[in-house]
Amino acid sequence: MAPFYQFTATSLRGEPVSMADYAGKVVLVVNTASRCGFTPQYAGLEALYKKYAAQGLVVLGFPCNQFGKQEPGGADEIAQTCFINYGVSFPMFGKVEVNGAAAHPVFRYLKHALPGVLGERIKWNFTKFMIGRDGQPLKRFAPVSTPEKIEAALLSALKA
Repeated sequence: MAPFYQFTATSLRGEPVSMADYAGKVVLVVNTASRCGFTPQYAGLEALYKKYAAQGLVVLGFPCNQFGKQEPGGADEIAQTCFINYGVSFPMFGKVEVNGAAAHPVFRYLKHALPGVLGERIKWNFTKFMIGRDGQPLKRFAPVSTPEKIEAALLSALKA
C-alpha cells in the first residue's frame, strides 16, 4: 500500500477519515484559508471536483491558519465559508498546520515527496498536491496556480 493511504485526518465534523478511502482516485490535497486573497479558488476547486468526480477526482481541503492568520475561526466558521459562501461539496478537514514541528503527517509526507521553491516547506495558502490513483505523489502546484491552470495536469492523471 502506498504511504499516502496509511494516513488519517480528522474531518471538519470531527470524524477520523482514512486516506485509504481515496485509493484508486486522483487526489488533490490543498491547504486552504477563508480570508486569503486566494480564497476564491474554492469556486474553481469545486468546479473541477464536480466536473471530474465521476472520473475519479477528489479534492481534499485542509484549512490552515499559519499564513497571515487567514483561517482564525473554528469548524463552524470554516464550514460557513466553504459550504455556504462557495458551495464546496468536496471533503473538508479540521484545521491543521502544514509547516513546522506540528505539521500534519499528510503534509510532512507530501512536502518531502514533492519539495517546492522553499524545499520541504509550504510557502502560502492554496498550495496543491496531486496524488495519482496508485497513491504516489505526482505534482505540486504553487498557490498562484489556479484550479483552471492545473486542469490539464489533472485530466492527464485521470486518464493514466
